[in-house]
Amino acid sequence: MPLEAVEARRLYRQVADQLRSLIDSGEYAVGSRLPTERELAEQLRISRPTVREALIALEVEGRVRIRVGSGIYVIDPADAAPAPPAAGIEGPFELLRAREFLEGAIAEQAARVATRDDVARIDASLVAMENVEHPGEASMVHDRAFHVAIAGSLGNAVLVRVVGELFDQRLNPYFAQLAHYFESPGTWRTALDEHRAVRDAIAAHEPEAARDAMRKHLARSQERFAQNFGTENAAGSSVARSRTARPAAKTAKPKRAPKTQAKTGGARRR
Repeated sequence: MPLEAVEARRLYRQVADQLRSLIDSGEYAVGSRLPTERELAEQLRISRPTVREALIALEVEGRVRIRVGSGIYVIDPADAAPAPPAAGIEGPFELLRAREFLEGAIAEQAARVATRDDVARIDASLVAMENVEHPGEASMVHDRAFHVAIAGSLGNAVLVRVVGELFDQRLNPYFAQLAHYFESPGTWRTALDEHRAVRDAIAAHEPEAARDAMRKHLARSQERFAQNFGTENAAGSSVARSRTARPAAKTAKPKRAPKTQAKTGGARRR
């Protein structure tokens, strides 16, 4: 029998697969509440952002519904729209971490080589961002233009394409669903201030300041998306806690999971 290519599954997909198996097995019935993010992270011994990516994936698939301030509930998949194919969809936090690393370095170099014309293009995108409603499609267009303009100042078409393609991953359904909960006109104003700090460092030709400002902006984007759903103290969380299992020595899983479980990478954290 011919060998087939092996693809390492992303950690959040492994977590989503395990939770889906528990739902399918009846461990969590339709209408029941899942443990909180904190409880799931503790049981699985992974980071809360990874748990959040898994829950968002399940919500997009129509397996759970996140009710801010109340909890995470199992819903009937028959009532859900067809789920998008999971293959190739990056997790929102994974994307932001990649951008933090890459675009920080790009901003650093931009501060060394950006011309007055380059800064003018960055300024034009900022002006457009200041005069658009958010959240919305137009705000994303101008936000993208800002990041692409910075990459463009390096005169490298590959970097321009990579930055644009990474930004375009915001259009994937998982990222869009997460943004639905946490993006608002207030977060947009905060992000604008962070963009201006990047611009000012580039215009002043301060490489380290530009790198730090870009990394700070993308790190804070992650923090905004990692805010509490407001479910930690929801009524009934004690019921969820009563289902918590003592972690095993090497791997952990929610209580009464099937014997065969998805590998979650042990104690690896992101």
